[in-house]
Amino acid sequence: MPRSFYRGAGRIDRFRGDPPKADPYHPEDWIGSVTARAGAAPAGLSTLPDGRSLAEAIAADPERWLGPEHVAAHGADPAILVKLLDAGERLPLHVHPDRAFARTHLASPYGKTEAWIIVDAAPDAAVHLGFARDVAPEELAGWVGGQRVAEMLAATNRVPVRPGDAVVCPAGVPHAIGEGILLVEIQEPTDFSLLLEWEGYDIEPEAGHLGLGFDQALGCVDRASWDAGRIEDLRRTRRAGRGVRPGVDRLFPEAADAFFAAERLRPDPYGVLDPAFSVVVVVEGAGTLESAHAEPVDVRAGHTLLVPYASGECVLRGEVTAIRCRPPV
Repeated sequence: MPRSFYRGAGRIDRFRGDPPKADPYHPEDWIGSVTARAGAAPAGLSTLPDGRSLAEAIAADPERWLGPEHVAAHGADPAILVKLLDAGERLPLHVHPDRAFARTHLASPYGKTEAWIIVDAAPDAAVHLGFARDVAPEELAGWVGGQRVAEMLAATNRVPVRPGDAVVCPAGVPHAIGEGILLVEIQEPTDFSLLLEWEGYDIEPEAGHLGLGFDQALGCVDRASWDAGRIEDLRRTRRAGRGVRPGVDRLFPEAADAFFAAERLRPDPYGVLDPAFSVVVVVEGAGTLESAHAEPVDVRAGHTLLVPYASGECVLRGEVTAIRCRPPV
């Protein structure tokens, strides 16, 4: 991945059991990705052991990778992007456009609704999520143009997070991931970001308005109040999510269903993965992933696995916890 404008803290390397990188400005790992970094292709695209990009492999045999129902709905497109993200400093306050804005202004069927599953967090870790009061267009434009960051942040909701939390961030909602957090992010497969803040980061303002100019780009911002009840709806436990299959709990409230899905796998004594394209991130312990179509794979904390639809039903065994990210069900 190219060098980022924000700093990591070596958590991804420690999580994977790798030596720390000398340069901390590589705080993301894109997993099973067919999405390129904006303006930096082919960076971001995942490569398979045979040297092909994952995008090439899926295009050559989409039903093997994605399954016939997914291909009928989305074509040869996984429709998700999964990342590990290590916030060694607070990320700048920013916004992602929704699908309607992206179709109209960015020639894309996808916006960028995303969600976070917290893997590790400092005791005082928090995210900023949504404005706590209605904000007028002129006020927002003044904050951004003058880089009055303290005022802008003060108008947002500061939401404490801890390991195991799962939080949906709808497109349009201003947000910033706070310092001291390692998370799994699942999102729509784009790299669209409107920066509301850039001072103090190694980035130019012109890189932050999606090529539209701020007057037009700020139209994608949800300026409405997100009160405590609305915020809690984005992080509540799914009522019908427990035990959807043996050893599997469904994450995220229903607001995420049109965009992606995620599951927490805790074998008891095993966890069942139904056939689907998915990215599995092992967050604790060690175990074995079994499939009728391949040799068992030993897994441990820090491992990430790309599972094609053609693997069929898989079984996870052991004293292990994993996160499974998948396209909308």
